[in-house]
Order: sequence, then structure tokens, then C-alpha cells
Amino acid sequence: MSLNNLKICHVNLARGFSGGESQTLVLVDEQIRLGYDLTVIAKRNSPFAKRVAERDCELIEISNYFLSHAKRHTDQCICMHVHEGQALYWALIQFLVHGTPYIVTRRIDNPFKKKLLSQIAYSKASAIVGVSNRIKQIARAKFPAQYIVKVNDSPVCYATDSERSERIKKTYADKFLVIQAAKLYKHKGFDVSIEAARLLEDRNLGIQICLLGDGPEHAALLEQGRGLTNLSLVGKQTNMGDWFSAADLLIHPAHSEGMGSVILEASLAGLPVIGSNTGGIPDAIAEEKNGLLIPANDPIALAEAIIRMKDDLTLQSSIKLNRATFIEKFDIKHAAQQYQEIYDHCAT
Repeated sequence: MSLNNLKICHVNLARGFSGGESQTLVLVDEQIRLGYDLTVIAKRNSPFAKRVAERDCELIEISNYFLSHAKRHTDQCICMHVHEGQALYWALIQFLVHGTPYIVTRRIDNPFKKKLLSQIAYSKASAIVGVSNRIKQIARAKFPAQYIVKVNDSPVCYATDSERSERIKKTYADKFLVIQAAKLYKHKGFDVSIEAARLLEDRNLGIQICLLGDGPEHAALLEQGRGLTNLSLVGKQTNMGDWFSAADLLIHPAHSEGMGSVILEASLAGLPVIGSNTGGIPDAIAEEKNGLLIPANDPIALAEAIIRMKDDLTLQSSIKLNRATFIEKFDIKHAAQQYQEIYDHCAT
């Protein structure tokens, strides 16, 4: 099917803006470049909607998934492409009322909800896409009759301002700067990073750990890290390119994770990474090619891996040599081609 004939409706009703919304925009941007005719359904006045409004596609803002089910929204669309939970229910209703098929991209490795509506919504989807092998495995176990495929997330390439990057470097001068960047949720493993910082502090190795992000665990994490001089909670940062440029290492010791797009983003920017061997993270880290995998919930292993990454020149050389080849397979061009094949499946 010609790309110019591809009319797709993306649906993302997230109130905030995090990895899933960033990934939706990466795909939208690539499909606009390819000449797709796109409609995007978004939460009214959400950060995601504001970003979509800057792009060359139709934006329809709605207040909740029960409303705004007009045939014209998806008329002539090959399918709807769902990117998060509330959007799934909007697509289900749109499908039942107006007949437009939909696919679902799932980015979390949590068990599927036992709610009847959720199970109906997934069972009616023309395809379920997991962004990692782990998510694909979970989906296949739950919905064995469904068409289930894997399409990896793709890294966002962030701009870098050399002056801002230099200011960060000067703030942590003579330090081996380690960053963790994510929403401050329990499952992201910030507690593990703080305990690793505690283990490292007395060894006087010149390692500084900065936690980037905001969220519901901020107060608890601040209390957990109280008194640690080698740890900083710096809040949400909008200039990630500058942090990637200034840092020496990214860590992501999550307790659970669908994939961890920040790992891909750091790798694309040239940073080595350390992540937990859980969920979809092993898809994003190839041992000694772009980083290291450690057991989940193991601050001792994290501390030792940070030291190794700092001191092992052979490992640093291996990552510099192999990182670009590894990360290339996550390029959005590959993902867009895979999604085109899935859309074609919906049309047959």
C-alpha cells in the first residue's frame, strides 16, 4: 500500500507527558515525514496535545474516552493506533460504533488488568504490539488468539547546548557524574540508586549520583538520601541533551520496566548505561556493547558496576566501539516500517 494512502488515527489520552507520549511523537514525526495523513486524538489541554498542535497533522482534543465518538474522526482511516490505557477504551467504543479497527502498543510489563472492559478491549484489537520481548511474551500468554508482534521503542535525539552542558560539568567538576532520569515512581528503582550512593560514599571515589525527575516518591526519596554528600535530587530537567553530554554514565536500576526508552536515548547520545536485568531492559542493553546488566533490587551490584564502568578502560573502549552499531537497530525508520506492515494487516 502506498504511504500517501495511509490514513492513521493515533490515540493518546495521557494527562501528563512521559516516555509513552514522547514515543508517540517520535512515530508521528516519522510518519509525517513519510507522507502519512494523520489524525491525533489527545486529552484536552494536555502537554501532549500542545506538542501535537505544533505538527502538520489534525488534532482532536477530547475530555474523556466516553465522548466525541464521531464517524468523521476516523473516516477512511486504515486503523486507529492506541498508545495508552484510556485511549484503548476510546478506540474500543469508536470501533463498536463506527467500525474502525485499532491496534494497541503496550509499553508496560505489568500483568493485564482483570477488568472485563480491559479484556474486551484487548481481545477486539487487530494487533497487540509489545515494545519488548517481555511484553510480547506476557501478551501472548494472556491473549493467545491475538495477532501479537514486537516493535521496539526508538530513542529521541535531544539537542545540546554547549554552554549549559559546561555549566553542569562545572557544577560537578572532578566528579564521575552518574545520572538517573525518570518520573519518580517506586518501580523506577531510585531507592536502589540511593542505597548504592550510600555504599559508595565512604570509598571516596569521586562519584556523584544525580537523580533527575519529579513525581510522587520525591519526599520519600529525599528522606532516604538525607545526609549523603554524593547524591543530588535535582528535579525535573527539560534539557536532557545537556545532561547526557555532561554525564559519564546513566543508570536505570528499575524494579520493573517495559523497556526503558531513556536507556536508548542515553546510548544514542554516547553514554554507557547500567540497567536491571528485568522486564524489557535486556532488549535495550547488550552486555558490554552499550552497557551492563545487573540483578534487580541489588544496590551492591549497582555500586560495583558503577565502579567498574568508571575504572575499566577496556570496557569503556568496547562500548565506544560497539554502541553505535547496537543502537542503530532501534532507529525510528525501522519501527515505522514494522508499523506499516501491521497497518497493512489491519487492512486485509
